[in-house]
Amino acid sequence: MKRFLFLSVSLISISFFGQNIQIPLDTTVITKHNTTVKGVSFSYTAETGTQPVWDVDGNPMATLFYTYYTRDNVKDRKNRPIIFSFNGGPGSASVWMHIAYTGPQVLNIDDEGYPVQPYGVKQNDHSIIDVSDIVFINPVNTGYSRMVKNKDGEYPDRKQFFGINEDIRYLADWMNTFVSRHNRWESPKYIIGESYGGTRVMGLAKALQGNQWMYLNGVIMVSPADYNIYSTGQPIYSALNLPYFTAAAWYHHMLDANLQSQDLNDILPSAENFAINTLMPALAKGSSITQSEREQVAEQMATYSGISKKVILQHNLNVPTSYFWKELLRDKTGQTIGRLDSRYLGIDKIEAGSSTDYNAELSSWLHSFTPAINYYIREHLNFKTDIKYNMFGDVHPWNRQNNTVREDLRQAMAENPYLHIMTQSGYYDGATTYFAAKYSLSQIDPSGKMKGRMSFKGYRSGHMMYLRKADLIQANEDLREFIKKSLPNGNSAKY
Repeated sequence: MKRFLFLSVSLISISFFGQNIQIPLDTTVITKHNTTVKGVSFSYTAETGTQPVWDVDGNPMATLFYTYYTRDNVKDRKNRPIIFSFNGGPGSASVWMHIAYTGPQVLNIDDEGYPVQPYGVKQNDHSIIDVSDIVFINPVNTGYSRMVKNKDGEYPDRKQFFGINEDIRYLADWMNTFVSRHNRWESPKYIIGESYGGTRVMGLAKALQGNQWMYLNGVIMVSPADYNIYSTGQPIYSALNLPYFTAAAWYHHMLDANLQSQDLNDILPSAENFAINTLMPALAKGSSITQSEREQVAEQMATYSGISKKVILQHNLNVPTSYFWKELLRDKTGQTIGRLDSRYLGIDKIEAGSSTDYNAELSSWLHSFTPAINYYIREHLNFKTDIKYNMFGDVHPWNRQNNTVREDLRQAMAENPYLHIMTQSGYYDGATTYFAAKYSLSQIDPSGKMKGRMSFKGYRSGHMMYLRKADLIQANEDLREFIKKSLPNGNSAKY
């Protein structure tokens, strides 16, 4: 049973009738809980609240809402790992991994991730809180995090927050303050980011080391969005999507009998090989490709994708993912498949067209996540405010200039022999495809000298692979193994 320990006066004051709605600048609520993970029962503390972001003169510009979980009765806190968790967007709250993956409570959903009423949460028997403390952080304008007005009643310049480098800069400063306030400088430190959070944590690794002198043990990227891939152009970006087509078509039984009869893990390597060694060079040739080669490549693409050779040729071998979601089941059931998780099915107004009316999976997820996080924060964590919880906040336009995060991560690894990285991806993710994530991992260190500190884990689900119970169990176990492997255990940080 939970016990409420402390609620700051500033939080209580916002509930008075007639007051302007505003989030408290700097406040803390602490509650006590019990849980059981992997058959072991223990108590833990949840601290939720807000911590300011300051400008160079020490004036508050914003305040970030966070939740911090610590296992109780830990005798040696300095040797206990701490993980800082970010979601993506950009503009997404930390809700997704918080109440569906690593946190001590998870959504009330079925074993495949579909909503179940009544909405709410239940104990997460697989949370990594048994081996690590966790901080879930909401960047500006997500969750309850907000910009704050100065003494003249003016908000700060939005450009200070909303961009690849701007986001990394202020979050690194904020983490420094958090680590100091909670006396965690001695602890092994990890950062985990999902989707755009992958870009965020790649950059944070270098910013924390270079500007905060905070060295990490691990960087974990969940279904990462690497914008360096999206800007590479047609041959690379398009070819990297082909193995995802294979996985989605296999799931929906749209491959030919030979491939369909095999296990998914048995056919993906050949699809990956075709994507890199045949499709990518073919796309690079453009109009110089011979007709016979074009026909041959289209035939193989049809085999690996479950869509017809005719439409592949009509797209000049460059089939957009948005078209694939509409096309795969067009002549079978007339349904569309999901973008972030292609196991999900949708119904469009008309079967014709080249893109879907809506994202079937996201509509399903918002069904269960939105009521659950609002209920959980108020009733379990006792943080109560009239401020709207932004599942997706206003952060655009987002500055994507000077994106060096992939090189930043490489340099952070080179400078820090302790630093390991792991990528986790779902095979049915059509937004940040698993093979693009694999490719990104391979490009971080082209020399291959540090690949022994890199790992990739794939799962039979989508963008949020942890929504499927079997993958929730395995993915958390993979995190435990990653943490165990990356702890120094008395070894010096040297090559």
